Parts: sequence; structure tokens; C-alpha cells
Amino acid sequence: MDTLESMRMFVRVVEAGSFTKAAGLASVTTPQVSRAITELESRLHTRLLHRTTRHMSLTEAGERYLQHCEEILAHVDLAEAEALGAGAQPSGKLRIHATTGFGQHHLAPLVARYNKRFPDVLVDLVLAQRVPDIIEEGFDVAVVVARELADSALVSQRIGSLYTILCASPAYLAKHQTPLNVTDLNQHTCLQLVLPDGPMGQWHFEGVDEPVFRHLRPTPLTVNVAEALAASIREGMGIGPLPLSVALPAFRDGSLVRVLPSHRLRANNIYALYASRRYLDAKIKTFVEFLREHAPLALAEEEREMVELCQCSSSELIEPGESWYTR
Repeated sequence: MDTLESMRMFVRVVEAGSFTKAAGLASVTTPQVSRAITELESRLHTRLLHRTTRHMSLTEAGERYLQHCEEILAHVDLAEAEALGAGAQPSGKLRIHATTGFGQHHLAPLVARYNKRFPDVLVDLVLAQRVPDIIEEGFDVAVVVARELADSALVSQRIGSLYTILCASPAYLAKHQTPLNVTDLNQHTCLQLVLPDGPMGQWHFEGVDEPVFRHLRPTPLTVNVAEALAASIREGMGIGPLPLSVALPAFRDGSLVRVLPSHRLRANNIYALYASRRYLDAKIKTFVEFLREHAPLALAEEEREMVELCQCSSSELIEPGESWYTR
């Protein structure tokens, strides 16, 4: 019998007042109970109980040991109850990692809505331009934006997809001829947004005759944060790719316009990564399900606003009934 079970048996004997009653409560024989207490005393090198054929009482050491056993077993029972409840009711701290742009523009508002639904979950959201080792760094979920995922033992759930569009300032286009096709970009200054898995010096388009544009002219700026690139584009530095969420505020105030409005760069997928499907904690399960339900709707709403702001019909951008975010 292990230590915890020996403690439980000792407490049960004291509460029952006899070995026989304790044996009945534990569904074992009286000799088994007696042997368990004898082995416990032998291991402790201490007598815990005074016992005769008619009477049983605690020794002084037994009284102290009983108090400790009750405290330890109460903590064990509480820990087991909380662990069992973790699979049913979302609660506790949820550590999430996400790339900076997606986390700031999309994930943070969704986290606020998730918290309203599950107020017992305390969210620790970390934003950085990298993919973490979620097990080594203690994250419950990582939300990753990438074209493809590297092989790993992690579980991945695809949340949706998002894309970038080419943008320029009105001032820049006033000084340079507006490009009408991908080839025309060779006559322009092209700024580079560096992504973890993105090819350097190339823009990959979808659904056009010229799917790949390679920068033939020197690129005066490469940057790994879209908001910084947007600031440089607004200053008239050149044409650059921006995620829709970053471009929209500038579309609203007119500081940026869309270049090649019938073209879009190859979409990136959004994935939620976590350690295991087995015994999945309720807060992780409900958060991933919440993302899968609400993220595509939020992204599609941005798409609709972009179409309106750019005064471009949706038929020029997507097939009827299809969304780039959810296909």
C-alpha cells in the first residue's frame, strides 16, 4: 500500500473507532487494515495507536500525524477535484502566444469577447514575431499565421486564412504611373514585408497570369512589422504589401489606396496549436472552438468593408458565395 493509501486507511481507522468498522468502510478484511497500520508504523518507526482487544486510542505522535494526514489528504482531494473540473468548466490561467499583427488587430478583440463568455478564465496574451516552443515556454495555445506548418507533435486546428494587398499613398501614385499589371511593378519602388516563412524579394499572387513577381530593383526597405511598413508607405516611400486589417484604417482616412485591386497575394493560413488532444483542458478546448467560430466572421466583415472602401465589386475579388478567409 502506498503512502497516501496508508494515510487514508489510518484516518479511516481513527474516524471509525475500530479496525473492523474501518475494514467494512473500505471493503477490505480486518487483517488487511491491521497489516496496513502495522506497516505504516514500521515505516515511520513510531507507534500511532494504542490498541487492545477492547479499546483503541491515539498516541501523542499519532495525534500529530493524524492532523498532518488530514491536511495533506484535503489538499490531494482538492487538487484532484480541480483537475477533474478542468475538463468540464473553463477556469484558471490561459497562456496564449500570437504573432504581433494578428494578435493586436484580431485576437485581442476576440479574447475580450471570449472573456465575457467565460469570466473564470484569466488570459495571459503574449505577442511576438516568432513561433514559440509552447511546451518549453509554458503556453497553452499558440496562434500562428503561416502558409504551412512545420512537422511537429503539436495538434493544429485551422482557424481560417488571411491575405495581404498592395498599397501606396496617393502622393506616390501622383508622381509615378499607376501600375496596371504585375509586370508594371518593375518600374516602381517596392517595399518588403518580411514574414517568417515568406520568400525574400518575391511576391506570390493568386489567380493571375503572372503568379510570381521578383523584385528586380533594389528594395529600399524591409521590415518585419506591418504597422511600420504602413507608416513608410503613407510617407510615399513606395508600394508595399499590407494585411487587410492594417490597411483598412488608412483606406478610411484616404492616406492609402489599393494598388492592382483585382490582385491579391497568396493567402496565409491561421492555425491554433496546442500540445495534445488527450484530456484537453476545458479552457483550451473552448478557446479554440471560439476562434473557429468567430474569427472567420470577423475577417469576412473586414473583407466586406474593404470592398466598399475601395469601391470595388466583390465579384472582382472572389467567386460568388466564397470567402478567401474560409475556403
